[in-house]
Amino acid sequence: MSDTFCQLCKCFTEVVSDHATGDTSCSECGTLVVEETSEWVPDPTREPVSPVRLESGVSGSNGATEEEEEEALPAPRRKRRGRPKRPPYESIAEVANRFGSNFHEFWLGLGATIKDRASDIYKKVIDQKPLKYKTPAAVVAACVYVACRQESNPRTVKEMCSANGAKTKEVVRVKDFIMKYLVTEGQEIVIVHAADFLTHFCSVLGMSNIEVMAAQETVRNSEELAIRRSPISLAAVVIYIIAQLSNDKKAVRDVALVTRVAEATIRNSYKDVYPHLSEVIPTWFAKEKDLKQLPRA
Repeated sequence: MSDTFCQLCKCFTEVVSDHATGDTSCSECGTLVVEETSEWVPDPTREPVSPVRLESGVSGSNGATEEEEEEALPAPRRKRRGRPKRPPYESIAEVANRFGSNFHEFWLGLGATIKDRASDIYKKVIDQKPLKYKTPAAVVAACVYVACRQESNPRTVKEMCSANGAKTKEVVRVKDFIMKYLVTEGQEIVIVHAADFLTHFCSVLGMSNIEVMAAQETVRNSEELAIRRSPISLAAVVIYIIAQLSNDKKAVRDVALVTRVAEATIRNSYKDVYPHLSEVIPTWFAKEKDLKQLPRA
């Protein structure tokens, strides 16, 4: 080593010579230096040495980072960074936890058991070909719906659609496929009865325990009759009848909003049940004179 004046350090420093390349560099800062007495000729085959930027990011030709250069480009030429997809299990939890501020809105509030089962169902069916072109919202809603069925705590398809904005027809197709697939896998799908919806609907409407018990007994008595109505429609009309016999009456519109059953369907179902009121309404809840005060079908 020998002392040579370094232009960067502005003083005489020891330098180190590389005999293989012919370079001489400052031992303090590492900058290439040239001794005045040497006849150093730059090698045209070597790339010029440029200072390294200490800032974060990779510098471009003009000293700016890649992010800064990209921002300077026109919008069509910028790199498209896709937003990361939301994990499906977060979507399942959001649907299961969804609450409404009052009974005019949907209300689910499902437990951890249903969320876990819905996640398991999702894992099993998501790679199936019929679901390839279905929207994620529809698949999530259908998985939660089937999980509710399997846990004997059913909810309606319309409630699931209200929870995450999925389309009803698509959710119906997806849940039908999932249920058939699970049956082929040896899993049992619980059959839905009108009584299964009562506790949930009555709770949202703020009905008392006595009214819930009366509705449950009315539904059981109604199922013995030849009334061809879906379980949800039958549950809706029974809730409407029990509400009319109680002090806190509910309008058809309120029952329709909670059950997601059309007002016209509730009225038509009422016409089917009305001739059998004395047979289905428990006598401990309403007497014959009380039944006569109900609206005529």
